[in-house]
Amino acid sequence: MKRILVFTGLIALLCLTGCTTKKEEKEEAEKFTVTNPIKIDTSYTKEYVSQIKSVRNIEIRAQEKGYLQNIYVDEGQFVKAGQLLFRIMPRIYEAELQKAKAEEKAALIELLNAKTLVDKNVISKNEQAMAQAKLEQAKAEVSLAKIHLSFTEIRAPFDGTIDRIPLKLGSLIDEGELLTSLSDNSQMFAYFNVSEPEYIDYQTNLKNRAETNVTLILANNQPFKYRGKVEIIESEFNNETGNIAFRAKFPNGDKLLRNGETGEVQMLVPLRNAIVIPQKATYEIQDKKYVFVVDKNNKVRSREITINSEMPDLYVVSSGISENDKIVLEGVQKVKEEDKIKYEYLAPNAVLAHLRLKAE
Repeated sequence: MKRILVFTGLIALLCLTGCTTKKEEKEEAEKFTVTNPIKIDTSYTKEYVSQIKSVRNIEIRAQEKGYLQNIYVDEGQFVKAGQLLFRIMPRIYEAELQKAKAEEKAALIELLNAKTLVDKNVISKNEQAMAQAKLEQAKAEVSLAKIHLSFTEIRAPFDGTIDRIPLKLGSLIDEGELLTSLSDNSQMFAYFNVSEPEYIDYQTNLKNRAETNVTLILANNQPFKYRGKVEIIESEFNNETGNIAFRAKFPNGDKLLRNGETGEVQMLVPLRNAIVIPQKATYEIQDKKYVFVVDKNNKVRSREITINSEMPDLYVVSSGISENDKIVLEGVQKVKEEDKIKYEYLAPNAVLAHLRLKAE
């Protein structure tokens, strides 16, 4: 009988101990970690879609009509300034030059005869002046014929790379027809659009910025080996988009970049008095971000927030909460609307020092 009583008491004790343990675990599970948003001056890296352009890129067009007689370069070839690229059949212009030279020679002879006759008082000085004017006109015709003849030779105006050549030898070319394009790829421009608020922040903080260089991410998601610098900003905003174009200049010693490429420019954007919260303190419903705010009665209520920008493990909040609000940090997925909770408070600076990537 005593054994039965002892055994029964032992079972009761174990049950009591087990129930107590489960109760403590439940109470422990219901305790949450709470913190405040923090207001700080910071910066973050933002990516902008960019269009890459050569420092100089021009179309090379025919200045005279004729047949394409010679092509001295190939597509993709690097050429030097002054190098001969194309020749348009020059025979007509050579003949015109010879004719102009003959007329110049005849005008010179006529002028010499006029001077002799003036010396002998046979003709007046006015007639000599007319002969002189005729000679000057003939010289002008020679110069014009030389220019037309020079137009049959198309030369590179600067060092660069030849683009596609659409025409073949013997093609009949009209004046102004496209022969090819020439790109100076020694340095490259990356154009990207910045919103009005970002432009204002950039200009306001420009003098105090330690970092004015930018990074270019190429189409293969790899960074370009050289860093660029923002140089030029357009003078006015686009009325339709509300954006303004920035331009960054990159060295291109390896000639990796080509005109017309695309990429992403990464620029450091300064933020003053930014409200920052850990990403894991948020949850998402239909593409909208929310946090749980704890009121003075320890009840939680969801509140929608607007994200201004994103940094590693952090969100910069533009509206919805202030630095005085208490928000649930740990246990966001467990708490429900209007729950009354017990919590432990963790200072924002301590939170930033021990970030965890995902909400629990």
